Amino acid sequence: MADEKNPAEVKQMSSNDLAFERTIMAESRTLMAWVRTGISMISFGFTIYKFFHESVEIRKGFFSPRKVGMFMILMGLLALLWGMMEHRATIRKLKKSYPSLEQSNTRWLAVLMFGFGFILFMAALFRQ
Repeated sequence: MADEKNPAEVKQMSSNDLAFERTIMAESRTLMAWVRTGISMISFGFTIYKFFHESVEIRKGFFSPRKVGMFMILMGLLALLWGMMEHRATIRKLKKSYPSLEQSNTRWLAVLMFGFGFILFMAALFRQ
């Protein structure tokens, strides 16, 4: 009984506050979709590179498994970068109207995934 609060003491959130909360959560979900897309493209690139490198005799040419795989990895990194830039721009717009907006933890996950993907890309690029 001691934990219950008087309903008059509970601060009610305005409809504008709730709308901003929903918008922020939607923006975090959008960034997570970009992260999933980027990670999928990066992993698909590594899969193409490794699977076709081992099983296909064609090693030279424009569509070699290495080039296609590296292209997919690069596209995944660009998708992550694009998503992070879009997220940052949207958060800046929201912050103008809602100054008490906190930074998203999702952004840090995207930065970590981009860094890890970039390290893997560089490792694959310099591996002959």
